This record gives sequence, structure tokens and C-alpha cells, in this order.
Amino acid sequence: MPINLKDKKRLASRVTGVGIHRIKFDTDHLDDIADAITRENIRSLITANTIQIKPFTGTSRGRAQTKLDQRHKRGTTQGSKQGRKGARVGKKEVYVAKVRSLRRLLKIAKDRKDLTNPEFWTLYKKVGGNTVRNKAHLRTLMDEIKTKRKD
Repeated sequence: MPINLKDKKRLASRVTGVGIHRIKFDTDHLDDIADAITRENIRSLITANTIQIKPFTGTSRGRAQTKLDQRHKRGTTQGSKQGRKGARVGKKEVYVAKVRSLRRLLKIAKDRKDLTNPEFWTLYKKVGGNTVRNKAHLRTLMDEIKTKRKD
């Protein structure tokens, strides 16, 4: 009759701090494992190599690596590109990259005390609303705000 060692496996995983699937019992000493009822017993069985811990297996990067290699193999020089710009790099990706860089610029200006809090937020909202075209445009808007403040 087979012995149910599910609880022992759970206890061993708790003691070692690894998952249940990484616990492996030595089939020759199943009676010893069945007799072990305390954490101390489990620890002694681990040192005796009756209970073994399988090595951690992560997600294989093999397929991802082959995809990367394929992508780099294809010609991306001028003349080899097909499809319009928006087909290769999406509008949203472009927008997100632009907004992040502009917000970074705004944050630096605020930390340097170039902008006051209300001024910062007016520009921040303009950036989020896609009113600001690029960094140069943002700088001109910041300069306009500074000149207004001086007047």
C-alpha cells in the first residue's frame, strides 16, 4: 500500500522555503520520511540527503533569443524598409516616449526652481494634452512663462 507523503512534502517545502514541486524524496527511504513528524526531523533528512531539493528552473530564453537574432538579421537600412513609419513604430509608442522625455525635462526645471508649482502644472497639462510638439517647443514655452513673470 502506497504511503501518502503529501503533508511531508508540504512541511519540507515550508522548512526549506522552496516550492512543493522542487522537493524530491529518495524512494529507498520512504518509511523514514513517513516517520518524520517534526521540522527538526525533516531538517535531519535533508542533511542526510533523503529529501533532496531540485534546482530552480527558470523560463528558457531560447525562443526569445532566436527571434532577436532574426530581427537583427533583417535589413533595416534605407531602402529595405517596407510600410509607412506608423506601421513600424506605433503612434502610441512615439507619444509615450515624447511625453516621458518632456515630463522629465519639466521635473528637472521644477527641481531647479526655474518653474513655480502652478506654472509647472500648466505646462504638464499641455504636455499630456499633446499641445507641446517637442523639447525645443517646451523650452520656448518655459521662456515665455519666465518673461511674463518678469513683466
